[in-house]
Amino acid sequence: MNEPVTHSASPPPWQEVQESADFRRLRKRLRSFVFPMTGFFLVWYLLYVLLADYAPGFMSRPVWGNINIGLIFGLLQFVSTFVITGLYVWYANRRLDPIADRLRGEIEGDAR
Repeated sequence: MNEPVTHSASPPPWQEVQESADFRRLRKRLRSFVFPMTGFFLVWYLLYVLLADYAPGFMSRPVWGNINIGLIFGLLQFVSTFVITGLYVWYANRRLDPIADRLRGEIEGDAR
């Protein structure tokens, strides 16, 4: 037979953590990086697609030999992806991970 589930008066640890100032700060810092960077990259990518579709003369303009502006912009899409990834790692190491480590320590410390 299953025993009835009893609820304690105190909220579970995840709820305490979610309501803590550190967790709110962590979410705010994450969003302050992710949302603008996502917007920037989507605009950058949309610009590339729109130029390729509506300005083929501009995109096919030769720069050097067989290399044209469209090819350069396409390669810059990859470069910008790597740059954004590097920026995120740098940002997370300095601004997010210390708070996340502190929260993890509090949660795992309570469980021991």
